[in-house]
Amino acid sequence: MRVTPGLYYKGVPTRYGMTRPSDGEALKVMLGERGVGPAGYSAARAWGVTTQIPAVTELATLGARKQLKNVKIITRSNLRRVDLNEMEIALLELLRDPAPLVESGWDSLIERVRKAADDGTIRPQALRAALPGESSRAVRDNFAKIRSALSTAA
Repeated sequence: MRVTPGLYYKGVPTRYGMTRPSDGEALKVMLGERGVGPAGYSAARAWGVTTQIPAVTELATLGARKQLKNVKIITRSNLRRVDLNEMEIALLELLRDPAPLVESGWDSLIERVRKAADDGTIRPQALRAALPGESSRAVRDNFAKIRSALSTAA
């Protein structure tokens, strides 16, 4: 089965036809896993701070110019993101403009970040290392607010 030009998938035959690859599988093959993470409402869903379901999956990536059906690819230029995991990139994307995306409130986002840092899902040191390369001042300011809230609560 053709996924995109030059990319084919061999699914498992069933009585209803051949299985299709998930969007996640196709995206990982096309874009790789380094420096790629959810953006917009997809990032808010990954962090569990919204009930909105995006009409299309939004992904932030480094320099990819590929197109996929039902996927909005956002190109970022911060090469320091290459070593960040998916949830760390989602947090940076969420911090660009959290007001419309975080419907459960700022405190719930801080609590989720605290829990993710405690269980190792995100690495605060890696995020701090990537921050200087972010072009959005809002990301840096909002990260400082989260960092301040986490340090005062500890």
